[in-house]
Amino acid sequence: MRPLTVIGNWKMNGSFASNADWVKTVCRGMEQGMPAGRKYVVCAPAPYLSQCGGLIRDCSLAFLSLGAQDVSAYSAGAYTGDIAASMLKELDCAYVIVGHSERRQYHQEVDEQVAEKALQVLDNGMIPVICVGESADERNSGREVEVVRGQISKQVAILQDRLADCLIAYEPVWAIGTGKVASAEIAQDMHRAIRLQLAEFNEDVASHVGILYGGSVKPDNAVELFAMPDIDGGLIGGASLNPQDFLAICQA
Repeated sequence: MRPLTVIGNWKMNGSFASNADWVKTVCRGMEQGMPAGRKYVVCAPAPYLSQCGGLIRDCSLAFLSLGAQDVSAYSAGAYTGDIAASMLKELDCAYVIVGHSERRQYHQEVDEQVAEKALQVLDNGMIPVICVGESADERNSGREVEVVRGQISKQVAILQDRLADCLIAYEPVWAIGTGKVASAEIAQDMHRAIRLQLAEFNEDVASHVGILYGGSVKPDNAVELFAMPDIDGGLIGGASLNPQDFLAICQA
């Protein structure tokens, strides 16, 4: 059984005060009892990783982990402003998001670069969360599966069997921050297509990789989404900023 994983991505939001309130609220809620066998992650902005890591350690909840929102494709060197995977590891990060649609859109990141970032994360003992997804134009033209298959194929070519140690997040770009949500059936169809494509490469990899849904997940749609056979959790954006909403999604 693949564990259900819920990852909160705060994006460029937060403050020392609000971060402390969020972590303490979520920890108190989780201490009241959570569904067994699940994993929960919060991906804070880089300046707050040290603070949030300390707060999470104070909680002593084995199933709540710290994650980062991005990483360099290089291990060290003259890359001003970048953050190496080894640095994130020292900050107690267990997960790292790579290839988020906003990184692809605003920073022109390409699939090969995303895979190189994932390799850096894996080499430092963390779990990469590899994001894939199509735009509204690509879906409206009927090319959504073709686009996502192309993104996955680049990851397979570079990562090979190491994909078994990754998570994949399907995030339809047209549903991020727009209030639009893919129906559970639409999301399941794409998750199934991704798993079948991975099975073409290696059935064992396909059976082990967790595929998360990331497109305007909220407490009122999480139950239906998480009930789908190929949806193994969620990458939560805006709703993760509210600790009560995040807890409700975690309990879905």
